[in-house]
Formats: sequence, structure tokens, C-alpha cells
Amino acid sequence: MLNCLAVCSWSLQPADPQDLARKLQAAGANRVQLALDPLRENPVRWREVPQVLRVAGCAIVSGMFGCVGEDYSTLDSIRATGGIVPDATWEQNLKNIQATTAIAAGLGLKLVTFHAGFVPHESADAGYIKMLRRLGVVAETFAAEKIVVGLETGQETAADLAALLGALQYPNVGVNFDPANMLLYGKGDPVQAVRLLGPWIRQVHIKDATRTKVPGTWGAEVPVGTGEVDWPAFFAVLKEMNFAGDLVIEREAGTQRVADIRTAREVVLKSVA
Repeated sequence: MLNCLAVCSWSLQPADPQDLARKLQAAGANRVQLALDPLRENPVRWREVPQVLRVAGCAIVSGMFGCVGEDYSTLDSIRATGGIVPDATWEQNLKNIQATTAIAAGLGLKLVTFHAGFVPHESADAGYIKMLRRLGVVAETFAAEKIVVGLETGQETAADLAALLGALQYPNVGVNFDPANMLLYGKGDPVQAVRLLGPWIRQVHIKDATRTKVPGTWGAEVPVGTGEVDWPAFFAVLKEMNFAGDLVIEREAGTQRVADIRTAREVVLKSVA
């Protein structure tokens, strides 16, 4: 597992490829999950990122993209705007996904992750059927380039996500498991969830959080090791499942990102030792 550690590029808030390389080195990391939206939105600034990272001795292990118009200010706002659910943004999202697929293929990536949006609980719900149809389109787009799509966890329970994946039946659709998201969204215990979703997990985010004390509001993301994720138990389950994917440190809050990433690395080292 220690050889599978990486860092999410967006956690470091880089201004350009050179800045990303510097911050990765400061964080003690030489492997990265790369946000692909900057390459699509600002190709002139980011076109040299493969070469810059290669010179710095850093490998790109996977990619990530976001969807148009996502508003994470509240649970209600992201439910309404998140992922590929909204009809108003689906056409543009599909165009972006097609462009992102080409970028990922050009980088030689085998895994790209994203938040698909909230999944209705009932399979007979029209929104559930729409989600299946749109995920099928996304899956086929990436499958054409032999790329696996990893769905981020958290916006639904592990049981609901497992049911969706079972109904979807696309071999190139898996899970990017984020234990903190289970807590942030109030969707269950991360250790139990990782057991249930194990067959689909392709990558894991190392992120921590505390549950909200006010139903209907966000929990709080905190530095790894200071939240409610039971890291020794979490890694024990991954080991039982013979998980061989990447462990990617993600930090989306706070003003000491590099220091927090270094702390997360130390927690992983102690938890799997």
C-alpha cells in the first residue's frame, strides 16, 4: 500500500504545471491524481504538464473532472446541481466529458473519477432510470479509450451505490472510495461501506471528516487522523480484500494543504505498518 500513495492535484491549488511540481515535491509526493478540467479549459497554460511532471520525477496515476454548475454550498444545492443529473447542464457536460476522454487518453490514463450526482433510492424513480441511461453514455465514451470511470462515494449510501452498479453492468465503471464523504454527507460508516463496495473499488481517497451534529447540513473535513475515520480498521479491510489500487491523499479545506498532506502520509504509514 505504501507504494501506492499519491496526492490530488487540486488539493495543492496549483497555478500552473511548474507550481504543481513544486508543491508535490514540498509535500513529499511523486505520484498525482490530476484534475483534467484545467487542461480542457486552459490548454495553453497546462499543455506542458506531462513534460513538467516527468522532469520532476512525478507520475500521473489517474484523472478527475467536475461537472458544469455544481454548487457545494449546501447539501440541498449540490443535490440540485451535482453531476450529470440536471437536465439543463447535461448537453454541456457530455461535450466536456467527450473532450476530457480525449485528454485522458492522450495522457495514457486508465482511470478517471467524478461525482455523478445524487442517486434516487427507488429504482422505479424516473431520476434513477435517467441516471442509469446517462451513466451508460459516460461509460461507453470512456470505454472507447479503454478507460475505467470511478464514481465518487458519499452522495448516496453504499447499499444504494452497489445496487446502481449492479443494475448498470458496465465493466469499466467502478468506485473511487472516499471515506470522508460518507461522513460529510451522513451516508453511513466508512468501514462498513468499504466492505460492501469492495468488488467495485478502483481507487481510494485518503481524507477525513467529522459528522454533522445538525441534520441536513455538512459535516466538516479535517486533517487526516483528527476525524472520525477509523484508519487502522479501514486499512485492515482493504488488506483483507487484497486492494491493489492507489491511495490518493485529498485535502479540500484548510490553509496548510502541504503540511496536512504530509500529516496524512504519516497516518497512512502508521496505520499500515
